[in-house]
Amino acid sequence: MKKLINDPADVVSEALRGMAAAHPDRLRVDLENRIVYRKDAPRPGKVGLISGGGSGHEPMHGGFVGAGMLDAACAGEVFTSPVPDQMMAATKAVDAGAGVLHIVKNYTGDVMNFEMAAELAAADAGTEVLSVVTNDDVAVQDSLYTAGRRGVGVTVLLEKIVGAAAEEGRPLQEVADLAKRVNDNGRSMGMALTSCTVPAAGKPTFDLAENEMEVGIGIHGEPGRQRLPLAPAREIAELLVDPVVSDLPYTQGDSVIAFVNGMGGTPLIELYVMYNEVAQLLDRAGITVARSLVGNYITSLEMAGCSVTLLKVDDELVRLWDAPVNTPGLRWGA
Repeated sequence: MKKLINDPADVVSEALRGMAAAHPDRLRVDLENRIVYRKDAPRPGKVGLISGGGSGHEPMHGGFVGAGMLDAACAGEVFTSPVPDQMMAATKAVDAGAGVLHIVKNYTGDVMNFEMAAELAAADAGTEVLSVVTNDDVAVQDSLYTAGRRGVGVTVLLEKIVGAAAEEGRPLQEVADLAKRVNDNGRSMGMALTSCTVPAAGKPTFDLAENEMEVGIGIHGEPGRQRLPLAPAREIAELLVDPVVSDLPYTQGDSVIAFVNGMGGTPLIELYVMYNEVAQLLDRAGITVARSLVGNYITSLEMAGCSVTLLKVDDELVRLWDAPVNTPGLRWGA
């Protein structure tokens, strides 16, 4: 195992210290509870937005804390859900009287612990909490970590769009309804060229031969739909785009945000090769790309590979996507 770490047991804590040192203008970090906060949270009259999950997916979620996105993010151990006490502390801390929305990826531990945190916050402080669970991965119906579809790339787009709506001062129920609409209109699928190595494990999560790829992989190394011989980018793009387009389904005349996400170990030049192929496939299907996003935003440590997310949008969603955002992981118009 070759990693830029000190002790595997200290990776998460030391990374959070690094985040606090790197972004003191935008963030404050509760190192004891492993919570990243927007520096000016809570903001009176604004719905608080919280997400979180296992570490190892950076910049998700801590990198999306800031103006125009999240108010707080809870960090678990690598690929391990945060505990309810973390989420309860974050919920109470960002409640400015307008309530709090939990944005939860559909992994069993995340869903259960966020539900417990919402109940605890309501009982302890009277905080009104609503939740939305993202479940956009079309690859498999159930996985090692989930009942139902996994929450993946749509989570990034949802946090940005809903963050803009909360910034406008919209009420909690309206923000929650918008989050559900975004989730319902987004689909994703990913693939891997290599495994990743969890620091505490010290060895790859799974084995892939040099001439193999896993299609439909999860962000924790969960098995996908099928293991296939390595193929050119244009064929890989078809394997990802076709199931996504057919699932909603997306149809001729739709407008989408097209998101090609790197899993952590794939260079940007290759992600742009993939985006070119994706864009051509969408063009041939008569689907208009209203906005695009390319890069490493929801990763799996150093796994090589990518995912494709499509979100069907209207004028309102595009406007909210374009609204200013200022976080370590996503920034424009600010």
